[in-house]
Amino acid sequence: MGYELFVSIRYLRAKRKQTFISINTVISTLGIFLGVAALIIVLSVMAGFETELRNKILGINSHVLLMRLDGNMEHYHHVMDEISGLERVVASTPFVYGQAMVRKGKRVTGVVLRGIAPESALSVINVGKMIEGDMSFLADDDNWGDRTDSPPIVLGKELAGTLGARYGDEVEVLLPMGIPTPMGNMPRIQRFSVAGVFESGFYEYDSTLIFLSLADSKRFLNTGNAVTGIQIRIDSIYKAGEVAEAIEARLGYPYWARTWMEMNRNLFAALKLERTVMFIILSLIVLVAAFNIIITLIMSVMEKTGDIAILKSMGATRASIMKIFMIQGLLVGAVGTFLGCVAGIVVSLNIKPTVAFIERLFGITALPNDVYYLSSIPSQVSYPNVALIVLVTLGLCFAASIYPAWSASRLDPAEALRYE
Repeated sequence: MGYELFVSIRYLRAKRKQTFISINTVISTLGIFLGVAALIIVLSVMAGFETELRNKILGINSHVLLMRLDGNMEHYHHVMDEISGLERVVASTPFVYGQAMVRKGKRVTGVVLRGIAPESALSVINVGKMIEGDMSFLADDDNWGDRTDSPPIVLGKELAGTLGARYGDEVEVLLPMGIPTPMGNMPRIQRFSVAGVFESGFYEYDSTLIFLSLADSKRFLNTGNAVTGIQIRIDSIYKAGEVAEAIEARLGYPYWARTWMEMNRNLFAALKLERTVMFIILSLIVLVAAFNIIITLIMSVMEKTGDIAILKSMGATRASIMKIFMIQGLLVGAVGTFLGCVAGIVVSLNIKPTVAFIERLFGITALPNDVYYLSSIPSQVSYPNVALIVLVTLGLCFAASIYPAWSASRLDPAEALRYE
């Protein structure tokens, strides 16, 4: 151990004359500890939130959506054959989209209808967990009673709860825009049987989405043999833009391909901006602690004026005196950073039981289902982010110790000893 490190550690220990300085050192360490822990926890939660949100969005939705600018797509089988040979395309499935209202008894709510082909759709999308029934009941060749009178549908969990509907119940679906008749457009009402209830974990989908078979949706929405578009799954979600461009180049106008990034650009841009802003705001905690280190070291220099003069008289160089006080500042920063890293990582890895304990303790709900997209707080520790936080914190602590250490090194031994 060099004598500079030995002297720095000795100066950090409390003595009767420097109790106030020691208290300031503890406060500085706690400030860095809280700042580092808060940064790690918040950034981990936000990274987990973004990952969970992306996974759920890409569960119900495909990586690439192909539609026509001039309306519905009629020869979709030929289009699916065309795109199946493209690089990175794994699977594709047609879909029919529509908006309607659903009623059970006196309960009425607006919904989104999505007609799918179960034999190919489940290789492109993932609806999550089936609570009741099965998606296979939607298959066009399935013998679900008399399909023309009461075809099967699959509801989201929250929607089923709102309607009070369960597996086997019947609900009425109303198409407000109606269908063309000799007397004009007339609203259309049809009874459907609940063949399943799914839970995606994404409140927006669980509360508004209804799945039905492709054939039943064509009949109900009166689209003939046409579909709304084609959903496409690829082998790398971050190559969706390249695949969309390749599809448009092969098919030409009026085909139009949109990626999951384009359809959710505002949401993920907002999450990125919020993560950056939170990093800056929480870094201010560390910055305040760094200023406290400056004050502590300046007071320590004033207290140790005689010691500095004696060390210089014994041959200590200016560089050695600077090392003593810079090491002192770095030790405070290193201890606070280490403890903050440990606490931040432990809490981040156990965020769900921690939040559950806080909810029970204060009787609150941290993430209401009807306000936020997710029903629980996710967390994903990013160790590169942890390394960045450590480097930034130690850098601030190093910068905070430069001026007091430089002031100590400039001290004249004769002037310092004159008043001792």
